Amino acid sequence: MKIEQKNGPAVINLDLYRVFYIVARCGSLTKAADELFISQPAVSQAIRQLEAQLGTPLFNRVRKGMKLTAQGGEIVYKDVEKAMKLLSGVEEKLAEIRETASGTLRIGASASIFQYVLSSKIVEFRNCYPQIKIELISDVSPKIIECLKTDRCDVGFLNLPIDDDDEILLGKPIQILHDVFIAGKAFSELRDRELSLGDIQQYPLLLMKEHTVARASFDTFCRSFGVKIAPSVEVDSWDFMKRLVTDGMGIGCIPREYAQRRLSEGLLYELNVQPTMPLRSIGMAVPQNSNMQFALRAFIDLFGSGRSSDLF
Repeated sequence: MKIEQKNGPAVINLDLYRVFYIVARCGSLTKAADELFISQPAVSQAIRQLEAQLGTPLFNRVRKGMKLTAQGGEIVYKDVEKAMKLLSGVEEKLAEIRETASGTLRIGASASIFQYVLSSKIVEFRNCYPQIKIELISDVSPKIIECLKTDRCDVGFLNLPIDDDDEILLGKPIQILHDVFIAGKAFSELRDRELSLGDIQQYPLLLMKEHTVARASFDTFCRSFGVKIAPSVEVDSWDFMKRLVTDGMGIGCIPREYAQRRLSEGLLYELNVQPTMPLRSIGMAVPQNSNMQFALRAFIDLFGSGRSSDLF
């Protein structure tokens, strides 16, 4: 069914056609309104809007209700009825898939990515597909890449950037990370100051351990400005860093997204350090030439616009 418009491409409003279909089937505005759970004036308005779009009357008002017009409504109804039955069939098939989908989905990521990025998506997926078993593989990004390459993981979430690798397929970033410097009440005198990397050197600094993407990004950033900052404390988790910074152990460098709760509660505050750190991101990866089963496609779709092809 094609709707002609003077400006731009045609946009089909399925809700209008659904209202038309129900009115035609019921033969009454009142009965249609009851079935659609909307008011009768809303039903009338939808019919008028559809008639205006199609440029033809669709109904004649008769004593017993609404009757399709011979030159408009009856012609349109045949196509709309077919379309509605097709859509109903699609919904039934998807409902069946959700109820019967099974198998195992193996998800790999670091503990931080699981906690701050994936937890809500995993819960959402489980609620939609309770029959699918979920296996979580928690490790650093290089180890997750090896799991992808050796068929021990179906999808991995990685701290970027990573080196090019022909054995994995890297999708679009799903989360941008803003690395910032944070401090607690022990360093409240720094709250309103503009600081340089040289200034930061004068204070105890907490960083992630070496051989992590976050630490490598920090060290590369400092070297680009001719500065080398040795941490006072190295940690292996963002939660531990936040705890130590809150307790006054020093200044931390952490993605803002991972410290948002404590920042909003006022337990920590963000320092104004110039220049700012470059953006990082989290990406999704699958094995090259991956045979995407339903479970994997359905999980990937949670991060895009409903199509896994939008991310890969």
